[in-house]
Amino acid sequence: MTTQARPIAPALVAAAGLLSLAAAMGIGRFAFTPVLPLMLREGLLDVGQGSWLAAANYAGYFVGALSAARVPLRPTALAVLALLATAALTAAMAWPWPAAWVALRFLAGAASAWVFVATSVWCLGALAQRQAAQASAWVYVGVGAGIALAGLHGLYAAAVGVSTAALWLQLGGLALLLALPVFAVIARLPPDAGAAAAAAAGSLRGDTDGTRGLVVCYGLMGFGYILPATFLPVLARSVVDDPRVFGLAWPVFGLTAAASMLLAARLLRGASRLRTWAAGQSLMGVGVLLPALRADAWTIAASALLVGGTFMVITLAGVQEMRARASGQATRLVGRITAAFALGQIAGPVASALLLRTGPHGLAWALALAAAALLASGAWLWRQSSLQTLPEVIPHG
Repeated sequence: MTTQARPIAPALVAAAGLLSLAAAMGIGRFAFTPVLPLMLREGLLDVGQGSWLAAANYAGYFVGALSAARVPLRPTALAVLALLATAALTAAMAWPWPAAWVALRFLAGAASAWVFVATSVWCLGALAQRQAAQASAWVYVGVGAGIALAGLHGLYAAAVGVSTAALWLQLGGLALLLALPVFAVIARLPPDAGAAAAAAAGSLRGDTDGTRGLVVCYGLMGFGYILPATFLPVLARSVVDDPRVFGLAWPVFGLTAAASMLLAARLLRGASRLRTWAAGQSLMGVGVLLPALRADAWTIAASALLVGGTFMVITLAGVQEMRARASGQATRLVGRITAAFALGQIAGPVASALLLRTGPHGLAWALALAAAALLASGAWLWRQSSLQTLPEVIPHG
């Protein structure tokens, strides 16, 4: 039966987008976070070296975001290629050659950016074509679900004594397993689905002015978000050196992120995108600040809830805002904020690595700096919301 005779259901399209982001972001992008404390326990690296490995991944994410619109492939083809690369590069981290880890994390970052941009274009565009834009929130549930899945698998591996090399191989296999249904859905889409989806994504609005400040705010979100996203398990380990306990910080972070998208889809019907973004940015700032003021089980748990519960809401609001301002160039504008996010994430680990040289409170200083940036940008976004002239609606569902 042809694709035209039996069009693919919106639920399957949304599920494919969810699994795509779960594989690329939850595993390919952020699996390093739950593995890092275990690598520290095995003496494979120290916190400073971990910061540089994280920075290499974020640099790759930045390059991938900038290049996504320039790769001569349809968004669907780019997603397939990048998902395969994500699985391979994740598994390759099992290679016992630390000198290669920087390159591997860089390339994994680029691949995950390609998946994020390509999926945001083809999947959301395909949902819009099917009059199911309200399902877009489900696509971004994939990031938190993938984080939780990788975190829980890391927690299990720590409990049964799996080596980090074996864990990297398992995570690479898991990324490929998640990607297989995505390939099946993409194969059922019409050959021109990528181009059609991009056009649908870009047809929402023809105004590309006024995005510079939004790009800066999204970049500051990346700077503020990445410090707890990278170091929450390490901070938890400083409170209790038991992998069955400190390993819970990252799964909680991911589950909160996934749940926040479901709540946002239900509670934010008709809400202002910019005010939603502003509120999320401010709450994230509080979450980043708490462990800087006092590192104990309660502040770390609160940080996981506040940061994990806001970063995907901000992502959805930011991507939808840029798509609303696009005119046949959704890939470019989504790539622009993704690149800003990546640049902020590069600055975060670099700042923490440099501040760690000043003494044991270096990470707390980095968290405080990130919190200040988040709170200031949240205030700016709230002020800008009163000047908004585009339709201000968060897709509901």
